[in-house]
Amino acid sequence: RSSGLSERFVGEYLRKKNVKREDVYVSSKWGYTYVADWNVALKDGAPHEVKDHSVDNFLMQLRETEKELGEYVNLYQVHSATFESGILTDERAHEALAKCREERGWSIGLSVSGTVQDEIIRTAMKIKTADGGRLFDSVQCTFNVLEQKPGPALLDAHEAGMDIIIKEGMANGRALKSDTIQSLAKKMGCNPDALALAAILAQPFQPRVLSGAVTPEQLTSNLEALEISKKLASEDGKVALGEIMEGCRMESEQYWYDRGALAWN
Repeated sequence: RSSGLSERFVGEYLRKKNVKREDVYVSSKWGYTYVADWNVALKDGAPHEVKDHSVDNFLMQLRETEKELGEYVNLYQVHSATFESGILTDERAHEALAKCREERGWSIGLSVSGTVQDEIIRTAMKIKTADGGRLFDSVQCTFNVLEQKPGPALLDAHEAGMDIIIKEGMANGRALKSDTIQSLAKKMGCNPDALALAAILAQPFQPRVLSGAVTPEQLTSNLEALEISKKLASEDGKVALGEIMEGCRMESEQYWYDRGALAWN
C-alpha cells in the first residue's frame, strides 16, 4: 500500500460490484511510502519507496488501509521485513500488530526478500504475543525454480501452521528462459509459465502462489498450473518435478544480484 491507490482501487471496485467479504480473500501490506511521484527514471540513488517499520507509521498506514479497504481485509502484512528495519525486535510494534489482529480479526503476516529470507522466517516464527501464541500467521516469500534456498524454512513454517504465500513465482520472467522449463513444457504439452508455477504449487509446504498476470490471456495460462501441479506432486510426476528443481536451481546470491540489475518498470 505504498501509495494507497491500489487499496482505493480495489476497495471501490469491490463496493461498486457489491462483492461480499466472504467471497474474496484480500490482503494488503504496510511499511513503505511511495515517494517517486510516478516517475520511473530517477536520479542515481533516488528511491521509489521509503521503508519505515516504526509503530507510528504502522498506526498511520493502518488507518489509511481501514478507510480504503477495511471491511474486506483478511490479512495485513509487514512489507519486506528485514533484520535492519527493526520490526523483528520492536516489542511495541509486536504489541500493536497483535492488537490489530485482536480488534479487527485480521491475520498478521510478513513478506521477505533477499538472500537471508530463510533466517528472517525462522526468526519471525519465534516471536510470541503476550498470551504465548505466535505473532505471525503467514509469510510471503520469494521462491521459484531458480531461487529455492528458502524451501526448508518454508516447510518448517508450514508445519508450524503458518500460511505460505509465494511471490515472484516466475522470477520476474527469468524462469521462462530456462532451458529445462522450455524443454519440459514442450514435452508435457503446456505453457512454460504454467509449468514454472506448477513446480511451486507441488512443493510440500503447500503454498498459495501469486500470479502476477496483467492480461486475461496470462491469467488463463497461469491457471493451468493448478492441474499440472497435481501431476507433478503424484508418484509418476516426482521425477519430472525433481528434474525441474535440479535443472533450474541458482545460487541465492547470484539470483538476487541478477534481480537487482533488472530495470524498474
